[in-house]
Amino acid sequence: MLKIYSLFKKHRRIILFFCDMVLWNLSYYLSFCIHKNNFSLHGNENVFLTGLAEVNISFAVVFLLFRLYDKMWRYAETEDFFFAAIASLSANIVFMTAMMITGSLNSGLALNSKTFITNSLTSTLFVMMFRIIYRHNKILERRSLARKAKKRLMIIGAGEGALSVLNELSKSPVNEYIPVCIVDDNKEKLHRRIAGVKVAGTTYEIKELCEALGIEVILFTISQISISDKKRILDTCAETHLEVKIIPNIYNLMTSGVPITSSIRQVEVEDLLGREPVVFDTEKYGSYIIGQTVLVTGGGGSIGSELCRQIANLRPKHLIILDIYENNAYDIQQELIRKHGSDLSFEVQIASVRDKRKLDHIFRTRKIDVVFHAAAHKHVPLMETNPEEAVKNNVFGTLKVAEIADKYHVKNFVQISTDKAVNPTNVMGATKRICEMLIQMMGKKSKTNFVAVRFGNVLGSNGSVIPLFKEQIRTGGPVTVTHPDIIRYFMTIPEAVSLVLTAGSIAKGGEIFILDMGEPVKIRVLAENLIRLSGFKPHEDIKIEYTGLRPGEKLYEELLLNEEGITKTDNKKIYVGRPIEFSEEELLRKLKTLYYAAYRNNKDEVEMLIEDIVPTFKHATNENAELPEIEEDDD
Repeated sequence: MLKIYSLFKKHRRIILFFCDMVLWNLSYYLSFCIHKNNFSLHGNENVFLTGLAEVNISFAVVFLLFRLYDKMWRYAETEDFFFAAIASLSANIVFMTAMMITGSLNSGLALNSKTFITNSLTSTLFVMMFRIIYRHNKILERRSLARKAKKRLMIIGAGEGALSVLNELSKSPVNEYIPVCIVDDNKEKLHRRIAGVKVAGTTYEIKELCEALGIEVILFTISQISISDKKRILDTCAETHLEVKIIPNIYNLMTSGVPITSSIRQVEVEDLLGREPVVFDTEKYGSYIIGQTVLVTGGGGSIGSELCRQIANLRPKHLIILDIYENNAYDIQQELIRKHGSDLSFEVQIASVRDKRKLDHIFRTRKIDVVFHAAAHKHVPLMETNPEEAVKNNVFGTLKVAEIADKYHVKNFVQISTDKAVNPTNVMGATKRICEMLIQMMGKKSKTNFVAVRFGNVLGSNGSVIPLFKEQIRTGGPVTVTHPDIIRYFMTIPEAVSLVLTAGSIAKGGEIFILDMGEPVKIRVLAENLIRLSGFKPHEDIKIEYTGLRPGEKLYEELLLNEEGITKTDNKKIYVGRPIEFSEEELLRKLKTLYYAAYRNNKDEVEMLIEDIVPTFKHATNENAELPEIEEDDD
């Protein structure tokens, strides 16, 4: 059998051609016999053979010209069968024309017009039925193989995305899913079938259908849906404790030619945030980047590298990526080369923001127009034990870059800040607050537009809790959460960078821009949902351990100081905090003392001086923070 199957695959086109030849010969024979009212060819052998030769020549030429044997009929769609019907009818017209030219039709010896119509219908029917049966058998064969797959699949959404997924799954004999049912809230689609799979209910019946049908995996395929409905459906999916996957950007995938099943991924945290994603308006806000020389400090980090990606799309004159860590800088360098090639002029500078001479050389020789200052030490616990390094890098690194930017008349300087700068309880946040004060001070005396942009946690950034949770789930747990009541604001890296770029375009100098981070998220609930959507039960399959707040960590972050008010901007996602007045002379005097304390590596003095500069800094060690008694799964 294997040899026969292998032989068929090797000579498939020839075999299909001869099958078609049998069919059109059979059609001609039947039409001829109907015309003669007799199934015997006795006495009409010559006439029959003459017509038979013309049939074979006509059909063979037309079918080959129509390239019917180049198609993979096992995957044929409706238009392919229509194309085959057109080929058959065209072949009949050629046959009739040949008969007229040879005189056989006019003489009435072979076929009359009635018989020609009969032959056209029967040959077309035979050719199409042969292909339909062939394709149906292949579908049954693939389904038989597919039943050996491991996971029973529910598809959410009875639209184009579901149809594309089902078609791709049916074409792959080694896929790991068995499509069992579809759910959709459109009542007109209920109890109907798509590619043989029944629309069994609505999204409100997901839990019941999963239990009744033994579902193992849920696939979300809806593209046009409100954020609130998407969050509701995904929250319902999480309650099933099944593995949940999603296909993002269905329309883009369908138009790109990329196989849709290749884009199936796990549900990410951003899918659960329940708010509209932020997209940078290039035409409205991107003009200050186009044709300019742009420097990104910390350009290899999570925020810095995304800044480089989005800036590269804005056609800068030249992009400079500055970072002290060469591995990250190399990664973004290679990524930009692969994506843009020679279309993007850029370079990588391995340097520290503490190195004033190197910075001066770069600014003097490159004539920089725009600076995005993302370089900083950001890891809260590490900066608690190394406060002098936070001061050297965050405070005086920022001051050096800012002073040199002012010296060489940079047009715009955008400082990346953090919500931890508001009423800081840790050294990292306090140093970032000092940076904001420096930006306000520079903005008053410089022709450069100095601004700071303050936002909360970004998903997937270096040190983010989300990658840690995923790794802990992958290894079977436990998932560690510092406190059951801790909450954070979250935003994706591309969103945060889009708003940073937008803020840079509307800067006038000295502002602290505050990004709308949406609703705060309880970290415990976030961990539980990630566990559920990975197909496990929190507190049963994967344990959650509460480790206590780390030194300097808050239960919740703030975006505004008590003294600050906010002013709206043209962009509804960006606000401006009202500047807090302080003595610049006193700040500079205290900074000088802080500088010497940091470079003497006197940690105690450094912390004392930071508290003196930032009155709202209340250092929290959290060493004795107690964990409250809580009831599991109460959210």
